Amino acid sequence: MKKTNSYIELKTFYGNSDKSKPGKYPYKHGIYPNMYTDRLWTMRQYSGFSSTKESNKRYHYLLEQGVKGLSVAFDLPTQTGYDSDDFLSEGEVGKVGVPISCIEDMDSLLDGIPLDKISISMTINSTAAILLAFVIAIADKRGINRSNLRGTIQNDILKEYIARGTFIYPPHPSMKIVTDIFEYCSKELPNWNTISVSGYHIREAGSTAIQELAFTFSNAIAYVEAALKQGLDVDKFASRISFFFNSHNHFFEEISKFRAARKIWAKIMKERFNAKKNKSMICRFHTQTAGSTLAAQEIDNNVVRTTLQATAAVLGGTQSLHTNSRDEALALPNEDSALLALRTQQIIAFESGVADVVDPLAGSYFVEELTDTLEKESFKLIEKIDSLGGAVEAIEQNFQQTKIADSAYDFQKDIDAKEKIQVGVNKFITEKIPYNNIQKIDQKAVEQQIKNLTKFKNNRDNDSVVNSLNNLKQAAENGSNIFPLIIESVKANATLGEISNTLRDVFGEHKG
Repeated sequence: MKKTNSYIELKTFYGNSDKSKPGKYPYKHGIYPNMYTDRLWTMRQYSGFSSTKESNKRYHYLLEQGVKGLSVAFDLPTQTGYDSDDFLSEGEVGKVGVPISCIEDMDSLLDGIPLDKISISMTINSTAAILLAFVIAIADKRGINRSNLRGTIQNDILKEYIARGTFIYPPHPSMKIVTDIFEYCSKELPNWNTISVSGYHIREAGSTAIQELAFTFSNAIAYVEAALKQGLDVDKFASRISFFFNSHNHFFEEISKFRAARKIWAKIMKERFNAKKNKSMICRFHTQTAGSTLAAQEIDNNVVRTTLQATAAVLGGTQSLHTNSRDEALALPNEDSALLALRTQQIIAFESGVADVVDPLAGSYFVEELTDTLEKESFKLIEKIDSLGGAVEAIEQNFQQTKIADSAYDFQKDIDAKEKIQVGVNKFITEKIPYNNIQKIDQKAVEQQIKNLTKFKNNRDNDSVVNSLNNLKQAAENGSNIFPLIIESVKANATLGEISNTLRDVFGEHKG
């Protein structure tokens, strides 16, 4: 039994509603009966830079410091389907994440990482199938049973058209790739989250909390509908759908948003899709603190912002959490900043007491009304998207993009007019010495990455590569599930760029 510092014994849950309990539909109070009193959230730190070897060192360091799951950041060429040696990759290799062009890169990145014990989250969308294929191939090579692999691929292509822009193919073939992954993993990778439907980037682009919820769940509806159209059973794949939300600055709105999210998804799955299993109705989500709220001025203030945002995520019942580092408004975090961000989570978990009770703010008049309002307004916006033909059709009409742009403009106007205060930015400003201890990208490591890739290409069996890519092209053309052919291509030593270009030849490119 948990106790306060004054040794007052605590109940697990203090809510007074007989109709709604933790671990019960519609899961407002949490998806598990005892939540963090049984098991804390998974603490992740998003990381990847320069090269696979440098990134691998950072992963081992973070694991030694108490991280329980890896969260991989990929560079822009990897995200958009180009090898490191492509002329379009010049100047971007290793800049915003780790470069992965071939199976040897993934093997190096995951060197010494026990894939059957550590969950791996990969923030990747257009090339998600290829990156997951790399992981599967490495697991097979190491003799690890695929059923023991745990992790997540973001694989949320619709939000790329709405908010982020790292798409490759047009929406409809992209949706086919997503559902191909659903189908394959429902049989082969039962513990892998095949999609993390992301409101995070929608919020980072300037949406409101209501828009974040509505647009995220409208995208999720589109994925479920596409999977059902492909003949999949909702109760076979829905339990592996996860979500990814932003934790922004308004403390109580964010807590209420997470509570509302669980109710919204539970109702959608039960009432709209007739899901029968409880696991199909559960909204499991990862949270990241809001990068868009970080300021380059007085960067230590970012520690306070992140702490409040992370606490809101915990009070809201997140399943895993990444805390941004104080210097991320300037560059990728250095080692000291990454450690401080992790320590922030650990202090919340082990010193604050907020994890000792399930849904500690249950019954608060303010939080309960905010929760209900966010739910109601989100459903109104979901209904509007339905009236436009669904998420894909609404995207093609620029509905979500326009709404986000309008909200971002209104927010910035309030900042400029000082209707909203950013401490150290538009009020309470002090002159401070610029922060110079930023993470540097090692250009020699980047050059080595390209040399290694050249050597890899020169030493492989090119006939095997060509044959595997031809098989992949044929499957894409005839509408078969392409994911097994992507795995075959990866094992034949085809590169990420070669696989992406093969699919470009069939599907074309989306021009935005």
